[in-house]
Amino acid sequence: MPELPDIVIYLEALDACIGGEIFEKLQLGSPFLLRSIAPSPSELEGKRVLALRRLGKRVVIGLEDELFMVIHLMVAGRFHWKEGASRPKLQKRRGLARFDFSSGSLTLTEAGTKKRASLWLVRGDKELSLLDPGGLEVLEADLEAFARALRFENHTLKRSLTDPHLFSGIGNTYSDEILHRAKLSPVKWTSRLSDEEIERLYVATRQTLVTWTEELRAERKGKFPEKVTAFRPKMTVHGRYGKPCPDCDGPIQRIRYADNETNYCPACQTEGKLLADRGLSRLLKGDWPKTLEALEERKSERSEHRLDAKT
Repeated sequence: MPELPDIVIYLEALDACIGGEIFEKLQLGSPFLLRSIAPSPSELEGKRVLALRRLGKRVVIGLEDELFMVIHLMVAGRFHWKEGASRPKLQKRRGLARFDFSSGSLTLTEAGTKKRASLWLVRGDKELSLLDPGGLEVLEADLEAFARALRFENHTLKRSLTDPHLFSGIGNTYSDEILHRAKLSPVKWTSRLSDEEIERLYVATRQTLVTWTEELRAERKGKFPEKVTAFRPKMTVHGRYGKPCPDCDGPIQRIRYADNETNYCPACQTEGKLLADRGLSRLLKGDWPKTLEALEERKSERSEHRLDAKT
């Protein structure tokens, strides 16, 4: 799912493409995308784009007369831009919508069969505010506000960081990177954090978001971002299961749950302890390895058993 750095880069690119331009027409490719009833798409036609902004992980296109298009890309939604008067055709399976402007067309696609992306058309700041999850903007907040949000409910760090009602714009990808930078376990309870650990997490969160925004901005090189992904070679832990940690060379581990996974370094974040994966824990029951050394022994034993079976 595109998160704060990705959304910021999208907004910068969109501002260059449609800022000050006239919105001409909305073509829907999926009846499930539009989640609002009023105003109608036709009421937005002919309105000039006044501003682009981020609302959590949502992209907001602000038009004249206090009209807004609010787009949530969810996991697999992506934008594509084509300049000029020639309007691209919507793909049959992936094409969700095409937004036509006087300068070109913005296409929204979504890979996969689960259509989760959404579009809301709203009028006025009051209606717009109803779509705001209300999470803290960490880059605009001081340490005290950050600590207050973190301690608001007692959850694991991973869950708290990715809760849009607590923190704005942080999801599965950058929470992994933040926690590794802070050298904190993803399953540590927020109520058990010391003041020093909270400050460390605060600094790591701000540094990670700023660093990756600058990294993505440099990658874009003034072009529209077409390759928005949650997996990048320069990331320290996210999507790097089994690969060496850049800080200690130990193998990155993961916890799988539902459609997501948490990546972490045991040596750097959990004092060498392996976090039990829910699925494997059920399978192995009390035989779950507690350390990297025990895990390597298990792997070695499995290899020996396979060799014995072949002979």
